[in-house]
This record gives sequence, structure tokens and C-alpha cells, in this order.
Amino acid sequence: MAMTFPRQYARTNRFTLGAPRAFTVAPDGGRVVFLRSHNGTDRANGLWVRELPDGKEFPAADPGVLLEGAEEELPPEERARRERSREGSAGIVAYATDNAVELAAFALSGRLFAAELRAGTARELPAAGAVVDPRPSPDGRRVAYVTGGELRTVASDGSAEQALATPESDTVTYGLAEFIAAEEMGRHRGYWWSPDSERLLVARSDDAPVTRWWISDPANPDREPTEIAYPAAGTANAEVTLHLLDVDGGGRLEVTWDRVRYPYLARVHWSAYGPPLLLVQARDQRSQLCLTVDPATGATSPLHAEDDQVWLELFAGVPAWTPDGRLVRIEDEAGARVLMAGDRLLTSAALHVRAVLDIGEEDILFSASPGGDTGRADPGDIGVYRASFRGSGDKGGWERLATDGVPHVASAVRGGDTVVLSSASLDRPGSLVSVLRLAEDGQTEPLGTIASYAEEPVIGAAPRLLHVGKREIPAAVLLPTGHREGDGPLPVLMDPYGGPHGQRVVAAHNAHLTSQWFADQGFAVLVVDGRGTPGYSPGWEKAISRDLAAVNLTDQIDALHALAETYPLDLSRVGIRGWSYGGLLAGLAVLRRPDVFHAGVVGAPVTDQRLYDTHYTERYLGTPQDDPEAYAANSLITDRGLSGAADEYRPMMLIHGLADDNVVVAHTLRLSSALLAAGRPHEVLPLSGVTHMTPQEEVAENLLLLQVAFLKRSLGVV
Repeated sequence: MAMTFPRQYARTNRFTLGAPRAFTVAPDGGRVVFLRSHNGTDRANGLWVRELPDGKEFPAADPGVLLEGAEEELPPEERARRERSREGSAGIVAYATDNAVELAAFALSGRLFAAELRAGTARELPAAGAVVDPRPSPDGRRVAYVTGGELRTVASDGSAEQALATPESDTVTYGLAEFIAAEEMGRHRGYWWSPDSERLLVARSDDAPVTRWWISDPANPDREPTEIAYPAAGTANAEVTLHLLDVDGGGRLEVTWDRVRYPYLARVHWSAYGPPLLLVQARDQRSQLCLTVDPATGATSPLHAEDDQVWLELFAGVPAWTPDGRLVRIEDEAGARVLMAGDRLLTSAALHVRAVLDIGEEDILFSASPGGDTGRADPGDIGVYRASFRGSGDKGGWERLATDGVPHVASAVRGGDTVVLSSASLDRPGSLVSVLRLAEDGQTEPLGTIASYAEEPVIGAAPRLLHVGKREIPAAVLLPTGHREGDGPLPVLMDPYGGPHGQRVVAAHNAHLTSQWFADQGFAVLVVDGRGTPGYSPGWEKAISRDLAAVNLTDQIDALHALAETYPLDLSRVGIRGWSYGGLLAGLAVLRRPDVFHAGVVGAPVTDQRLYDTHYTERYLGTPQDDPEAYAANSLITDRGLSGAADEYRPMMLIHGLADDNVVVAHTLRLSSALLAAGRPHEVLPLSGVTHMTPQEEVAENLLLLQVAFLKRSLGVV
């Protein structure tokens, strides 16, 4: 039987298996370390090394060999860590190295392993329990890890295993990122080594104040529900403190700051170029402080303060020090998102800066989207840029690395003068991983590519990327393969995410494969990134403050009508599908604008904003205590949420994983109850044992088939 796209999409974990990722480059540029599985359907990643400049590759750790063929057994903390990072593969899914990139440490099936990267050998180290997030010291002499909420270290030769910080109760953990940090702040770590390898900064999290919820498995009533600490909007967060610990166990200092005013520990940076840096944030996320830490006392001093009347975004790679002691940060200035080093502005409104990737002796590598002087970028094009922070003058200059003149989506890792550049574009599936030598004049010398074993998709995507309407809303249009002008109008499927941190309209082929498959079932598929989505401008992102529902829905409708002026769209048959925030948007569309939308697939939606977490929801809506009207206006289960015309019922398919601990199934159950009370017909598809991710092969495949069957049935598509 020929391979179908839904089956291939499921078997390949969305075409990610077999693709190299998680790169580290040695500081001398002599080798690259990365993860990759053996083929496009193998979920178990191994740890690989590529030597330069000859390009020789060899495995440093193979999970099949290390486990002797046994199945993985993951501790609950590791399962939670993978869920927060949306990790769907297996084997070695994360690793850390010493500064010289000679030693790597990783957890496998809850066991602790170390790999000598030059030799390509791996061995197990003794551990006191199931291991989470092991990290070598910068000098490679020790490995720290967390087990049962306890932070421990062991010498890299396997001796001197010891506890550094032991939880005082079952609500306390040391060295782990709390739920909010991992899910919403992009901070997945809970401890940081000092540059001299003698001390650690360790986060202590106590979730005793956090409300307890229970996740049950109705398909297995003999199993006890799982208790989770979930900080819902307007309720208490975990109490997070930071401590300086001597690696020999001889000393401990608490790091102090105004935790009442700034309770969120958003970022920690400790390098040889200056004292430790903290970024702490107010609960309303309108102010934050960058602090320096005195390692001798634990006292902090303010270095840089930021305030915003709407909210402050958090960015990857900052704050951090340059080698000459300048503070690197990303800020919103004059309507643009810019890169700063100390007092020096390195970019202008011609770029929308997204993240700092590496800080070198003379320059900074960062990702950004190009644009014009209006401060609005082309969000689908994400390049890697290099800006010097040396020299005189108020403004620096920048250059884009290794571009062929076409839009693409790229990221990079650097060590010494060697750069690993991963780049996806519309004209080819997957990503091309290039190894480059970077010269002082900005020129690059190719050193080869790192092979991907990912499968070639059985279909090809052909999106048209556009800016439409008076607001120039980013959109992608996908028509059935072989569609010809004159074939007549097509039923429409809107396929958005449409919300914060979830860009869909990008210049990358694989990002559009699922939309193309839906198009090939007989739809004109529209993917629209309205206000609130990233990459366009700070004002674009913040336009949804206190008004998610109305703004997002307006942009979807405006883009639909604008595109109907150019493309053959049958506006009497318009469906919409979405997951998570996209599920909320699909529900909003069908319930509030049944005059426009005629069927909706509502996947894992946030239907009651009071049930979602603090850091995310309060950023956009405030707290339910301070602004109950915003919560009512942006939820689906309120009278306003069900405010569509009473006689215009539109078919809805509600889908939710029963094991979801991010958007809990109560969201869908409450919506279903509200629909039933209002007399509105709908379908509910419960997914037993499924979380917010859907990595299971049979689930991922059949979800696509069931959705397209529902949409065809509801919209009258033959």
C-alpha cells in the first residue's frame, strides 16, 4: 500500500526524526556535537560528533547500545520536562557539555551517562536516583544533576557522588524550572555553574501555595488521578528563590532581591565576563529589572530597568555580557525591536530582532526579520545576522550570513570561527545544515553540510506568501495540487494558530505540509497571522492587550475577504480548524461569526481564560480579580462567548487529550456543557492518554483523517 501523508506525517513525528539538531561547536572550532536518529522513523536520538575540517562523523553515544535493547523508562520529572519543551522524540533528547566540548552529560531512561567526545565513548556514572537535566561543570571535572527534586554532583570519573541541596518538604525542588518558567518564560533550567566550576546558582521552587488539580484517566478507572500544581490566572504561583552553593558543600547564600515586587525569575546568566546576571519581572509584566549578583554576599544591585505600559517580552539569549563588559539586551524602541550592547544601539527599524544566538569577542550573532524603516518587518523571513559591538559611534552595522537572496527561516550556533547554520526555505523540504568558517571581513567559507536522514514528504507544499488588506496581514494561500484557473470556486479552510508566540506564515516548506494536504482534499486553505503573532512589530504583537478575541477574529475575517478578491473562494462554505490558541480562535469564529464561518474543528482550546496559567493569561488580560470583563469577553463559555445568532447553528468538532496538563480537558468539557445548555449541536472527540502534544502515531494520523471527514461532511465537499 502506498504511503499516505497522514501516515508518514505521524510515523516521522512531523518529519523531525532523522534530522540533526541541538548543535554545539567546540570553542576551537574543531568539532560539532549534535543529536540525530538513525533514520526518518527512528524516534531514538543518538549523540554524534563531526570533526573539522575533514568532516568525519561518528556516534559518541547510541541509546540502543547503552540500554542494551531495553525500553526507556522515564521518571515523572523527565516526562514533565519533555511536555514543557514539546519534545516528542526519544533516546538522548538533550545533553550539555563542558566549556571545551570534551565531555557531554545526558540522561537516558533515568540513568546518568557521560561521553568523551573526542574518543566517541560513553559510560554510565553512579546516581542516587532517576536523573533529570545533568550538566558538566565548565572544567569537566564534575557533573551536576537533579533527582527527586534534590541537586547532586558526581565527579566525572564516577567518584565523590554527593547531595548539594535536599528538599525540605515534598513541595520543594532544587535545580528544576517551575511550571510557569518552563511553560511560559522559556526558562527550562534550574541551576547554573560558575565559570570557575566551584559554585552553582540554584533555583529553589516551593509550589505549596499553588492550587492542586487532578488529571484522571477515565479510560482506566482503576488508576489514581495524577495531582498537579497548576497556577491558574489570578491564583498563587510557586515561591522561587535563588541560592549560591559551594560545590564542596561548605557554603550556601541566598540571593536577595525584592521578590514581592518582582516575583518572576525569568533569566539567569553567569559567564566569565562579569558578575551573575538576573532578569526578574513583576507579576503584571510591565516592569522588570536586570540585576547583578555579588557572589560573596548574595546581594543584588540594579543594572538596568525596563517599563512598558502594555507588557515586556522575554527573549532568548539575553541579558548577557560581552567580553568587554557591556550588557546585551533586546528592547522595544520607537516602534521597533532592536539589539543593544551597553549604551550602543546595534540595529534599527530595518530589522525586527528576535533572539541573540551567540556573543563573540567582537560581534553578536542574532536572528531577525528584515523590514523597512516603518518598523514593520517581513515576519516570514527569519535570517541570521552579525553585528559588531566594537568601534566608535552610536550605531553599529550588521550583515546577514550566508543568504542566497531568497526568504528563509534560519538559526545558528557558533564556536570560535565556526558556525553551524540551519536553514529552511520554501523551495525544498526540511532544513539544510551548513558548516561555515566565518572570516573577519564577514565572508564565509563552506566546510560541508551535516546530513539529514529525515524522510522526503510524499507531497510538496506550494504556499503563496502575501500581505493582505489595509493592515497588510501576513497570510499563506494553498490551493489543491494541479488546481487550474477556471476550475471554479473552492470551499475554504482557515488554518490558523493566530496568537502570541505562534507564527505560522513562514518561508519554510515543511511548515505548510499539513495545510497543503488539506488543500489537496479539495479546499483553498488560508493561513493568517493576525495581530498578536510574532515577528512583525512590537505594536502588532501588543495590539491584542485586553482584547484577544475581537482583534484576532477581525483579522481572520478581514484577510479572508481580502483574499476572496483575488482567489476562487466559495464564501458560502468556510471552515476553520485550530489547536490550542488556534482552537480558541476556531471556537470564537464559529460561535461569534456564524455568518462567516460554517464549521469548526476546535482542538485543545482555552475556552475559559480563568483556567489557564498566570504568566501567560495575565500578560494579555490582567487578573480576573482586576478585570473580570476581559475574562468574560475572551472566553467561549460565557454568554458573550455564545453570542452568535441563535438560529445559526454551525457544526463543531471538539478535540481534547484527557491527559493534557497544560490546557486541561475541563476547557472542552465546560464548552460542551455550555453548548448543550444552549441547544447547539456539536461533536466531542476525547483522546485517552494524550497530552497537549499528539506524538502517538495512530493519534496523529487519525486526527487528520477525522478532521477532514468532518469538514467535508459539514461543508458539503464531495
